[in-house]
Amino acid sequence: MNFWMNNFKAGIVLSALVAAVLLLLTYSLGNNNFFLLVNGNLGKAADYFFAYYTYVGDGWCWVICLLLFLLYKKKKEILLLVFGFVYTTIVTQVFKYLILPDAPRPMSTIANKALVHTVEGVDIHLISSFPSGHSTTAFTFYLFACIIFNNKWVVYLGIIPALMVGYSRVYLAQHFPRDVAGGIIAAIICSVLSVITYQAIQRRRDRKKAIA
Repeated sequence: MNFWMNNFKAGIVLSALVAAVLLLLTYSLGNNNFFLLVNGNLGKAADYFFAYYTYVGDGWCWVICLLLFLLYKKKKEILLLVFGFVYTTIVTQVFKYLILPDAPRPMSTIANKALVHTVEGVDIHLISSFPSGHSTTAFTFYLFACIIFNNKWVVYLGIIPALMVGYSRVYLAQHFPRDVAGGIIAAIICSVLSVITYQAIQRRRDRKKAIA
């Protein structure tokens, strides 16, 4: 328990640093300028790759995460996935459609559309920008991976796929970098809430066993 908690805490710190850097650069460069800097065209191969890779942050990937828990014999910890799914869904949906329903996306705020790199076949959304739901899901998976795998390397290498999902959202002109930062912060909060809830249930079960 202590080992994976150490990995989990390290993953949280690393994720928080990434979010802080994104917010700092957004503040210093300006929201639109930072977006345009990251959104630059990397060519057809990158267009094709990120158009599909972005789906790593889609909801169906919770099934993949579930299979990993089963593969690594973490059946007891499957509750973490349940809580993670519930918390991330609530947080992202409440922000997107209740608190900030009209938060504009890049194509709504940048006057010169020619400056924005878009990918053919990708449907560009215009509102409900904050936070990036894909980034929330990807970083929640990353933080849960810190729990699943009993290796220190997952903390440092496991964050790369999550970062790529966040980058794909900007590259595809769907989100600002600040939205990705918001998604990372949401992932941290939801992951911590999931662990707290899971541990509370485990303590209750242990007390019942002790009494029995």
